[in-house]
Parts: sequence; structure tokens; C-alpha cells
Amino acid sequence: RALVFIAHGAGEHCGRYDDLAQKLTGLNLFVFAHDHVGHGQSEGDRMVVSDFHVFIRDSLQHIDLMKKEHPELPVLILGHSMGGAISILTASERPSEFSGMLLISPLVVASPEVATPIKVFAAKVLNFVLPNLSLGSIDPNAISRNKKEMESYTSDPLVYHGGMKVSFVIQLMNAIARIERALPKLTLPILVLHGSSDKLCDIRGSYLLMDTVQSQDKTLKVYEEAYHALHKELPEVSTSVFTEILTWIGQKISAAGEPSHT
Repeated sequence: RALVFIAHGAGEHCGRYDDLAQKLTGLNLFVFAHDHVGHGQSEGDRMVVSDFHVFIRDSLQHIDLMKKEHPELPVLILGHSMGGAISILTASERPSEFSGMLLISPLVVASPEVATPIKVFAAKVLNFVLPNLSLGSIDPNAISRNKKEMESYTSDPLVYHGGMKVSFVIQLMNAIARIERALPKLTLPILVLHGSSDKLCDIRGSYLLMDTVQSQDKTLKVYEEAYHALHKELPEVSTSVFTEILTWIGQKISAAGEPSHT
């Protein structure tokens, strides 16, 4: 009934979306994803990208391949965390091609603790001198309150557990600057889900997104106390997240073109 492209977050891989993909295929949707360059089973140095746009280029290429095979179907894009940033920039490259965008804890703004003016300046200087210097790794405790999910994240060999390099942080900052310019141009239907206690992607980014996009059809659902990976959260949260996503997509694809077959 529709194509759904999933963009995973920084340091992880698309296999972590299997459970969500299974539920979506139950709606008779064609779900596809890949590991971004420098992630999971893809090539490249871990969490290194020459330009953030590489992620967007690869996503568009993958979407084009699937559209060739299924030319009549509406396309939706779903992104988590850094995958949210990728989704926003991918959709803004081709505004008329997507029937909807779903974002789970998207990266839209830099967290204020990380991006103080002094730290930003230091990172830019370091990028010239020591681009591979590690700025510390992603804290697994910030991913989810679900102990089982945290353990599976920590023990997953395809998840990158090393430090985030200066050069990668600079690319994330470049992406954030581009998102700021892209948001006012977006008019497609958008669903945003965010946890109020997310320490990795500031929820203020989701509020900013809601205020800035031109979409008539936009929804933000906040999960009180929830952490970053809502689809891997405590069962009551992740169950609700799956329900929200399935219901929303069901409504969008009915609106996008199913009546034309009747």
C-alpha cells in the first residue's frame, strides 16, 4: 500500500528497527532501510562521514531504487535521532515526493550543554588540527529506561560504542544549520514523537519544528519522563509509540491514494 523508508540514528544500525518493520509490514507496507556509511554493516570508518549530505544522497538513491520497482505507491519516511535530521533534509530536497514524515526524538537543535559558543569554536579549531579526536561516546543510560533494551544496545556488536570524533560532531552541526533553513519550506504531513526526559536530542528541537514547518497536518506527542529511543522504551511507551505510528500511517495512505482504486 505504501513504501516506508527508515533512517536509523547515530552509532546504531537498521537492524534495530526489525520489530517496528514487522509491525508495518503487517499493514501491507513495503519497509526498507540501510546502514548509513560508517555504521553497522556498511563500509567506511566508524561514525565518520566526509559530508552529512552523503547520508541524504544515499537515502534518496535507495528510495529511487524502490520507487522504480513500485512506481504507483506513496512514499513515507521515518527517522529516529540523527535519522530524524536525515529524514528532514531528505524530504526537503524533494518536497512533493513524500506523503508523510514520522520523527522519533529527532535531532533538530544542538543541546545547549554541548553547543556552548566556546565549545563550538573549540570544535571548529580542533576539526582542522585533530579531526579524529574523540569527544566521548554516547551514554547507553540515556537511550532508554528499559534495562533489557539498554543491555541489548550495549552488547550489540553492530552498534558503535567508541568515542564520537570531532569531525563527526562538526557534520552534525552543519546538518543542524541546514535543518534550520529547511524547516520553513516543509509542507508535508508530519508526526513527531519525543520523550520529555530525552538527554540526547533536545525536545526543544521538536517544539521548534512544530512552530516552523508550514505543514497544515502536524502532530507532536510528548511522552512524559521517557528517554531517547521511544521505540525501545518501557513496554507501555513503546507499545503506544507503535500504535501511534501504525494509526497515523494507516490514515495517511488511505488519504494518499487508496480511494482512486475503488
